[in-house]
Amino acid sequence: MNDILKAIVGPELAGDVVNIIIILLKTAAVIAVGLLHVAFATYFERKVMAHMQVRLGPREVGPLGLFQPFADGIKLFFKEDIIPQNADKPLFYLAPVIFFASALTSLSVLPFFDGFVVGNINIGLLFLFAMSSLGAYGIVLSGWSSNSKYAFLGGLRSASQVISYEISMGLSLVGVMMMAGSFNLSDIVRAQNHYPLGIFAVPQFLGFFVFVVAAFAETNRLPFDLPEAESELVAGYFTEYSGFRFAMFFLGEYTGMLVMSSIAALCFLGGWALPAFVTANLPGFLAKALGLFCFLIKVYAFMFLYYWVRSTLPRYRYDQLMAIGWKLLIPLALGNIVITGLAKMWFKGLL
Repeated sequence: MNDILKAIVGPELAGDVVNIIIILLKTAAVIAVGLLHVAFATYFERKVMAHMQVRLGPREVGPLGLFQPFADGIKLFFKEDIIPQNADKPLFYLAPVIFFASALTSLSVLPFFDGFVVGNINIGLLFLFAMSSLGAYGIVLSGWSSNSKYAFLGGLRSASQVISYEISMGLSLVGVMMMAGSFNLSDIVRAQNHYPLGIFAVPQFLGFFVFVVAAFAETNRLPFDLPEAESELVAGYFTEYSGFRFAMFFLGEYTGMLVMSSIAALCFLGGWALPAFVTANLPGFLAKALGLFCFLIKVYAFMFLYYWVRSTLPRYRYDQLMAIGWKLLIPLALGNIVITGLAKMWFKGLL
């Protein structure tokens, strides 16, 4: 293969072409597996909530209802694409694409196991924050372009919610960056091996708490789903969307949940890392497979928390949502940064 490439593009460019092909294959694998996880996340949410409410959930399409996500996707793909007469059509078309693409792009910097990441960049966490902020533009534009009062109110709520909770989320991860000494997600996972229990969730328990609450608000999930609030705004910012454009918002939301769960697993729960005595005598491939399994268990546990909270807690009022963000989470996150800085100063050489 390498000789063929050298004959076609020359020996100077052959290496670059191979790297591009590898990146494209990794990208395709991450997108395919990510979307498959998102599809079954909807299935498991319906099943979990059904059992919590003493129901059965999906059970007709395929064995145990396992093919229900594919049936829903096919149905939405063939539904009529309705566009409001007075909508700003270019922005109306563009909004779900921005929302979905920003969530999907975030998967590119997540290391699922040691050595497997599409873009191993040194500012991985900053890139994730940038994509999260970009997704908010999709929500705001959808509310504005629909020319609907319900969608417009949902877009405004989302804008203020993202501004409030993006700050606390960013501050909650500053302590992690200080302890790891890096913005690179792979380096953060490796740094946790030097701490008790191999996770940052214990020494950074304040930051972990702030991150968890902010993650619920960032993904517009109960009890902070004010931009969608069905009892007040019908469906919020995507009230006027139907068919495949509605599906893009739906997929974007669940992809965002997957990304937030992965960040929690990587930055606070040790990611794929396992104790040295577990992997010491294992072949390299088996050790990586075990690490991937460990990482996925942590991600699924955090995803389950989303479902559990949705089935348990009522929706907050909007003033309560803003008060929690500005009066509770931001002071806690700032206090965590101060405590982490003092601990690193006092215990220099140990942290």
